[in-house]
Amino acid sequence: MTEFIALDVAVLCISDTRTLENDHSGAYLVEAIQAAGHRIAQRALLPDNKYQIRAQLSAWIADSEIGAIITTGGTGFTGRDGTPEAVEALLDKQMPGFSTLLHQLSYAQIGSATLQSRALAGLANKCFIFCLPGSLAACELAWTQIISKQLDARTKPCNLVQLRDRLTER
Repeated sequence: MTEFIALDVAVLCISDTRTLENDHSGAYLVEAIQAAGHRIAQRALLPDNKYQIRAQLSAWIADSEIGAIITTGGTGFTGRDGTPEAVEALLDKQMPGFSTLLHQLSYAQIGSATLQSRALAGLANKCFIFCLPGSLAACELAWTQIISKQLDARTKPCNLVQLRDRLTER
């Protein structure tokens, strides 16, 4: 039987209006990540500024101990929303299936409003990165239905964790 492999996970809230005290989505993710058996490497909150976002993510991506990063916020269409633009430049590989699956699942909850989300995921330096909308419901959906399963080596037929040792193959 495959054993659970705990990862160090960093959580970043991207918002001009939230604080760590009222970041319910980030708090939920921290609690859910720990409940699943993973460790919280760091938690931070930054404004919607692509250069600050890139700087923080770059530091986490460069840290070989961090296996995954989950961001919340900044994936919409307002003038302030720039998470996808900040993150895409850092990715070695994109994971388009994540966005497709999240849209499919969220359609059942919010209907066509799901098209307003520009959630994305990918890989950078052996670190899985998931960029979620800022809503608590979206974070709960993404974690319970997608991310928690893919960050669990026991998920069959396959999962992201089992690929970690092969991510730098040539």
